[in-house]
Amino acid sequence: MTTEPSLEQFGYRQELRRSLSFTDLLVYGLIFMVPIAPFGIFGGVFQASGGMVALAYAIGMVAMAFTALSYAQMARAFPMAGSVYTYAGRGIAAPVGFLAGWVILLDYVLVPALLYLIASAAMASFVPAIPVWGWLIVFVVLNTVVNYTGIQMTARITKIMLIGELIVLAIFMVVGVVALAQGKAQAGALSPLFDSSTFSWSLVFGAVSIAVLSFLGFDGISMMAEESREDTRRLGRSMVAALGLAGVLFIAQTWVAALLAPNRADLLTTGDPAGTAFYDMAEFAGGHWLSVLTAVATAIAWGFANSLVAQAATSRLLFAMARDRQLPSFLARIDPRHRVPVNATLVVAAISLVVGLYLTTRDDGITLISGLVNFGAMTAFLALHVSVVVHYVVRQGSRDLWRHLVAPVLGFAILLYVVINASIAAQTLGVVWFVVGLVVLGVSYATGRRPTLAGLVDTPDTPGTPAAPGTSATSGTAGKP
Repeated sequence: MTTEPSLEQFGYRQELRRSLSFTDLLVYGLIFMVPIAPFGIFGGVFQASGGMVALAYAIGMVAMAFTALSYAQMARAFPMAGSVYTYAGRGIAAPVGFLAGWVILLDYVLVPALLYLIASAAMASFVPAIPVWGWLIVFVVLNTVVNYTGIQMTARITKIMLIGELIVLAIFMVVGVVALAQGKAQAGALSPLFDSSTFSWSLVFGAVSIAVLSFLGFDGISMMAEESREDTRRLGRSMVAALGLAGVLFIAQTWVAALLAPNRADLLTTGDPAGTAFYDMAEFAGGHWLSVLTAVATAIAWGFANSLVAQAATSRLLFAMARDRQLPSFLARIDPRHRVPVNATLVVAAISLVVGLYLTTRDDGITLISGLVNFGAMTAFLALHVSVVVHYVVRQGSRDLWRHLVAPVLGFAILLYVVINASIAAQTLGVVWFVVGLVVLGVSYATGRRPTLAGLVDTPDTPGTPAAPGTSATSGTAGKP
């Protein structure tokens, strides 16, 4: 029987409250991904994929499945908060971990602002008396209060929100299938999966780079590693299970929606700049009431449920990097009563508010931030796959070639192709952010504060190797109170 690695073995104290069950983790991942996420970006994916929305989501699920497998392997090796930052840092080397954490900050720090912005715009369309910026403030304050009260409160609320989203999805699916049975289909039954008139691999993978926005969030489960009362195997399984369930739901709902899109030709030509394609389709299928129901559900799901867990995950990333002295140390402060990283939670709220309010002044705000979020996540996932191979195959000589070599390499190849086919704007801004990270890393070395991780010693030959029993980290105090 293999002994589970403990947090203390890596030079850290257990400060966060371990209270999350397998079900809590599964619900957390589903809420982060949002079971009805395609409602909000359906039009964009439809145009980008040439109408093959279901195919884009199917490929996205496969790509993310390999990533989920890599997350599960690294969560077993390093059961602590920090996600890709921790796994790349400990699996490869501390500087690589810093850069991976820096890149994924584009995802974690900016995604709450994106969610708030989309939800606020939707709510303002129904209650115009409160402007977009007003709704944004309401969402930020409400989520911050809930997250401050502790992870158990967050877990309870997310379960309620998940049930509500699944009910709305079930209503849409029933109405949609009935509409198809009544002869309202606007295209062939298999067209959402393959359309010979529009198909090309570059087209589909370009659409995948947008569709994966719906999948981002299963990886957030890894941020809860220090608050999970489950063993590391079940933590990894919760990520795979959440991804699989969400993927099936995404494919099913987009398949039905693509068949019912009433303005198919216009959507392929001009896209969906207003973001209302799904709601227009819902009205065509079932009437105005279904359009309103799906739009309001999207606003609540993105602005409250999804952003609630996004803020929680982001605060854990900042906490993990801060206790290793790779971000300001005040971000590592734990509230003694609620056992949450309070300063990190408040900083995430402040960033979301400032960025969100700024983006309300731009017509391209949603497009701009979406590209950054996706590029940051995909690039960080590339580092994750490399860390699996280096840690298990190179260092430990693992012979489990499927989980530790083949699956990571396949996942890397698929994601690299997705990144290459992403929008030029996303690539440009992403590269700029990465270069800034390199500059920050260079300054850290120049000032004698090179990245180090508790429980590791760096040598010129074997960077980031485990310290001998009884020895401390290179920094001497990293990860200690």
